[in-house]
This record gives sequence, C-alpha cells and structure tokens, in this order.
Amino acid sequence: QLQLVESGGGLVQPGGSLSLSCGVSGSGFQDYAIGWFRRSPGKAQEGISCISSSRFGFRTDYTESVQGRFTISRDDINKVVHLQMSNLQPEDTAVYYCAAADWCRIRVPSTYFAWGQGTQVTVSS
Repeated sequence: QLQLVESGGGLVQPGGSLSLSCGVSGSGFQDYAIGWFRRSPGKAQEGISCISSSRFGFRTDYTESVQGRFTISRDDINKVVHLQMSNLQPEDTAVYYCAAADWCRIRVPSTYFAWGQGTQVTVSS
C-alpha cells in the first residue's frame, strides 16, 4: 500500500516558477509510475505529466499545455517525485495531485490506484 503526500504549492506571480514534490511511503515505489494531475474549479481533472519506473526506462509524458514548461523527475532512493514548473500562468492555477499506477498513462486516470491529498498552486499577480 502506497501513501503519497504532495508539497511545494503556493502563490506565484505569472511567469514565475514552483517545484512540487510527491513523497511516497510504502513498499514497491520503484515498481510504479507516478503521475501528476490537476483540477481547477469548473474544469475536469487533467493529467499533466507522468514518469515510468526504471523497468520502462523512466519514460516521461506531458500534456501539451505544459510541454516545455514542466519537468518531471524521480528519486527512487528517497522515494520522491518532483514536478518543476516554470513560466506559470493563471490558467495553471489548480489543486495538483500525484498518483501511482503500473504504467505512465496520464490520459487514463482510472489506472492510478493511490492518490495524494493535493497541494494548491495559485498563479496571480
């Protein structure tokens, strides 16, 4: 059983940067893909990035809206996944969640079996 805890959210001005972390406890972290999702008021949940396990070569995927601005990475020793976000815009305002799955598939959130509680990111001047 994995438990995930997000951290690093906050208020940032447009054009600024934030780094989110997803700390994972429980066994088997290294065997799972970790994805990041977000939900903002009035919008559907959006899968934004994921990173596979070493078994699949730490493959990464990004949704188009964050491609080139967000970078996902993982530290299997410390059981942490990071999401480095740059050039943030007001439309990036949302609650950000990390989740675990067998495969890196951000367009199929139903495949993720463990979720964190989320961290708020607000982009505003």
